[in-house]
Amino acid sequence: MNINAPRGTADILPKESQKWQYVENKIKGICETYHFEEIRTPLFEHTEVFARGVGESTDIVQKEMYTFLDRGGRSLTLRPEGTAAVTRAFVQNKLFGDPNQPVKLYYFMQMFRYERPQHGRMRQLNQFGVEVMGSEDPAVDAEVIDLAMTVYRELGLSSLKLVINSLGDKESRKNYREALIKHFTPHKEELCKDCQSRLEQNPLRILDCKVDREHPAMKTAPSILEYLNDESREYFEQVKAYLDVMGIEYVVDPNLVRGLDYYNHTAFEIMSEAEGFGAITTLAGGGRYNGLVEQLGGPNTPGMGFGMGMERLLLALEAENVEIPLDDQLDCYLVSMGENVKKEAVRIVHELRKNGIQVDQDYQGRKFKAQFKAADRYKAKFVLVLGEDELKNRVVNVKNMATGEQTEVPLDQLVTTMKENLLGGVGHE
Repeated sequence: MNINAPRGTADILPKESQKWQYVENKIKGICETYHFEEIRTPLFEHTEVFARGVGESTDIVQKEMYTFLDRGGRSLTLRPEGTAAVTRAFVQNKLFGDPNQPVKLYYFMQMFRYERPQHGRMRQLNQFGVEVMGSEDPAVDAEVIDLAMTVYRELGLSSLKLVINSLGDKESRKNYREALIKHFTPHKEELCKDCQSRLEQNPLRILDCKVDREHPAMKTAPSILEYLNDESREYFEQVKAYLDVMGIEYVVDPNLVRGLDYYNHTAFEIMSEAEGFGAITTLAGGGRYNGLVEQLGGPNTPGMGFGMGMERLLLALEAENVEIPLDDQLDCYLVSMGENVKKEAVRIVHELRKNGIQVDQDYQGRKFKAQFKAADRYKAKFVLVLGEDELKNRVVNVKNMATGEQTEVPLDQLVTTMKENLLGGVGHE
């Protein structure tokens, strides 16, 4: 019987999860500063949400989704990406009718994609993302990019590269699509099977192909920037101008198309340039998706957002030797001995915790010496000693492990004393 975790999944053990908590809390604080609110959606959706939203021709829909029939014969899919799921929630809950527009949302979600597991790319992955729905102001695009860059900068990353492009509006994309078909058709038989299909369904995605990236036709392909109409070109210029005034450096890459069908106008990726990070350098990606809300049954509502892999973020921090501050010290450890003492020890621990003080005690029936060793392993700031004599005298012996100083504290004054000793009157937070 195989009881190991399935391929492409991983356990996040307590020491590692402390790093995740620090990063997530930092991100939540940044989102609050930018006035974004959290949304949580189901782990699975009706398959049509992703097929219609992400696009039938995408690798996600064609190759990577975990899809199954439930007992009622309904086709359901484990969430492979966040934008379509959030858009479905936006439409179903009529958030487009909220008087406060645009609606600015962020999420932490687990995603599921069936692909070959690689370093930092799992079949069950964790993602942070934001979505802004209800405004087609190019300043929103710049704000979303700024938020993503701020997350990385605030966490300590510096080896970053921001790449942006414009995919234009419907008219621009239509004209560019026709130009790509004309360009690649003479080379169709030389392309991989996926790109041969893409030539008919979504030729923009040929530019995103990893197999044919070195094909000569790729280097001579027309640029989307040559097919932007005046409106699309002006929109892109405004996005760049807003990034400029914020001092955010970027590189324009005409071949950046992203892998999902719903993108239009602004598209962007943030990459790590840290030495030793790996071959897959993309940390985050996103863009504008005007029209997606309509595809999922809502009114005409513009949107803009991005997704950021949490595993890849932690790997980038490791690659740049960024130390995540961890509080691995225990406030108090209660050492007790004797059956008569046990009930009082349980009461003391309960009372301290009620007052916000972090405390633990022995549950192995160990001797005093072994309990003190446990307190050392937990890096306890204070050790509280309660034996038969202390119980008889209604006191606790409090030892400061940093100074070695010991004091006897009356039981009825223990909570007050520990609050004063810990962080100037505040327990573990």
